[in-house]
This record gives sequence, C-alpha cells and structure tokens, in this order.
Amino acid sequence: MRKNTIDIITLGCSKNLVDSERLIRQLELNGYHVTHDSDNPQGEIIVVNTCGFIADAQEESVNMILELCQAKEEGRVKQVYVMGCLSQRFMKELGHEIPQVDKFYGKFNWTELVNDLGKVYQKERQYERRLTTPKHYAYLKISEGCDRHCAYCAIPIITGKHQSRPIEDIVAEVEHLVSEGVKEFQIIAQELTYYGLDLYGKQRIAELVERISDIKGVKWIRLHYAYPMNFPWELLKVIRERKNVCKYLDIALQHVSTKVLTNMQRHVDKEETYKLIERIREEVPGICLRTTLMVGFPGEGEEEFEELKDFVRWAKFDRMGAFAYSEEEGTPAQKKLKDEVPDEVKQQRLSDLMSLQQEISAEVQSAKVGQTLKVIIDRKEGEYYVGRTEFDSPEVDPEVLIPVADGMLRRGSFYDVEIIDSDDFDLYGKIKK
Repeated sequence: MRKNTIDIITLGCSKNLVDSERLIRQLELNGYHVTHDSDNPQGEIIVVNTCGFIADAQEESVNMILELCQAKEEGRVKQVYVMGCLSQRFMKELGHEIPQVDKFYGKFNWTELVNDLGKVYQKERQYERRLTTPKHYAYLKISEGCDRHCAYCAIPIITGKHQSRPIEDIVAEVEHLVSEGVKEFQIIAQELTYYGLDLYGKQRIAELVERISDIKGVKWIRLHYAYPMNFPWELLKVIRERKNVCKYLDIALQHVSTKVLTNMQRHVDKEETYKLIERIREEVPGICLRTTLMVGFPGEGEEEFEELKDFVRWAKFDRMGAFAYSEEEGTPAQKKLKDEVPDEVKQQRLSDLMSLQQEISAEVQSAKVGQTLKVIIDRKEGEYYVGRTEFDSPEVDPEVLIPVADGMLRRGSFYDVEIIDSDDFDLYGKIKK
C-alpha cells in the first residue's frame, strides 16, 4: 500500500466520471496522490463510484465492491468507500449486506468524504476537476436529475428532480478548462433539452450552447441526451450556424410504436417521431444523429417490433445503440406492467436490430470514402494514430485510423484527413497533403 494515496474507480456513465474528477481535485487540493481506474490499485484508500441504472450495471458495481472488500480483509487495502447511483438507490440494503465498506455515500453527498478523511472540502473550488480524459477534451455536465418519469427508468428515483446549473457557472468552468488546454466539450445531462426550465422558467439550452461557443479556444461542442418531447427548435439554428458546434445530436428515442411509447410514458407518438427526425435533418443538413432504442418492453409484440425495424431502415441513424428491457425496482413499469416478453425473444430482437444497424452503419461509413474530413487525434495505438471527426463522440462512436507511417501527428491537434477506406464502423484515412 502506498501511503497518502487514494484510488478512485468509476463505473457507469460520463456523468459519474465528472463527479469522480471533481472528487479527485478536492483530494489533491488536500495533499493526496490520486489515481483513477488503475489496473493495479495500490492506495491505502479506494473509492468506488457506482452505477445503479440497470441490472447488469448494478451487478458490476456490487462485484467490484465485494472484490475490494476482499482486498481489505487480506490487508491490501485499509479503507473502502462507495459513492454514486447504486449506493444512492440501495444505501440501507448495501450497508446491511456489505458491512466491510467503511461508509456509503449517495449521488450528491460524496463531498462529505473529504471531511470524513479529516480534510477540508473547498466549496469555492467545487467545479475544478482533474481530467481523466485526454487533456484536449472534457465532459461538461450542465444539470442533474430528470423530470420526465419514463415508465422504465429509475434515474428520477436515484437523482431526483431536474436541477440546472446556472449559465454563469457553466461558462466559468468552460473558460477554466480552456485555459488548461481543453478544446472539445461533450455537453451531457440526463436530459439536456429541459435545461433552464427550473431556473429560468424556459428552455435555455440554445442560449447556453451559444454562450459556450463564443468562448475563445472552444473548437468543438457536441450535444448528448436530448429528449423528443417539446424539442427546442431554436437549438437547431445554433447547430447549423455555429462553426464550432458539431453537427451531431444524441437523442434517445427508445421506440417508435405508439402503443409502446404510450406504455413507456414518453408522451410522443409514431407520427411525431418521424416528423421530428425529418425536421432535424431538414434544418441541419448533414447532421449526425445518434439514438438509443429498447426492445422487449411490455406491449411490444411482433407487429410493434416490425414497426421499430421499419423505422430504423427509414431513419438510417448514423449511430445507434440498443438494449433489452429489464424491470427496475420502483419504476412505474415494474409496478403496473407485466414483463411479458420472454428473455430469449428480447435477446433475439436485440440481435436482429443490431445486425440491421450494422448494415446501415457500413453504408453510412462507406459513403464517406473519398471525402476529406477534419479529424482530432486522440492517441497512438500500434501502427495507427486514432482520431475522430465532428460526427464521433469519444468512447461510444467509430474512429478514424491513420497509419503512423504517414508521419508524426500530435495528440489533440486537428488534421485534414482523406478517407480512403471503411469497415462496418471505423474509417481509414491519410493526411491530406
């Protein structure tokens, strides 16, 4: 064990990652050496930032906690602390089942950990972070919680009502991160199109993005997790006209069948969903659309699943993820709807849907062969430099591979790249001379 060293392990989404980065900074301000997601944690103290969204994520978090408690019993770790969504949701149960954990914190009171270690939490520096991403990009969390109450989702149970951060705080954070070398911002929230309603009485996501895009040094802004109901159309004008706002929108649609959407409590129907996609593409030509879909939700029979496949064929999403429905304790679906689709049927539908998307992705990517695209370099990996276009978000989207033999490239720098080949997901290119 290394004295005065703390290892932090982050599970789940990029919103959790931002919390971990803020905690790391507070610990460093108090004199600790902190590592993140180390392959071989060696600190006296380990903090696990958990995910509690779906069953698989919960299982992963519990297994990690148990593994670290075993290390504590063997004398390889002195203290284990747990924070995040899982402990927010099941704190009492976890405390009873895993008493070896020194203390459980929720989603929002993790700041107490600093004080519990005998240190001082510096509130005036609460938004400072030590980035765990490459230094040229960062995730920017603009709100917490969600007011949507979709039938399947436990997020409102875990995080509570939507809480927007003031525009001034977000702008100040971006200015600080730019001064540290960040060029690219992934704007994230559980539901970013709701931004501003609680603080200002109206949606202000378009204004926020404009304010961020005005900051000198911000090269790319990318938007994640929009909601289809009451979409703020003024946002499309910002995406279309601002050069440093990527033509990219992540909008989780979940399904297209009106029957299923009604059961999901999504407050949109099939016709509105088709019109939404049409209007977005009309107003922002060339936009990259990413979505997430769900199969096997109560009410999805063969007819409804065929509707979903027809929609995917029509929409030809640039990026698409999907998952099979599983009941989450305390949600409206768990209380009111019967989980009637057999697991084997869910998995077959999931496989069918992703196979369809693989064909679409291959078609979308092959259409880029011969084009010259602006690419930011993330890393060097084997015989390739690995980068992304404005249509590619880190971690979740395809990448552009450029042979190292083409010459030395700098991480975090932009290059014009001629696309010379593609596969189902990734692109291959060469530096445009």
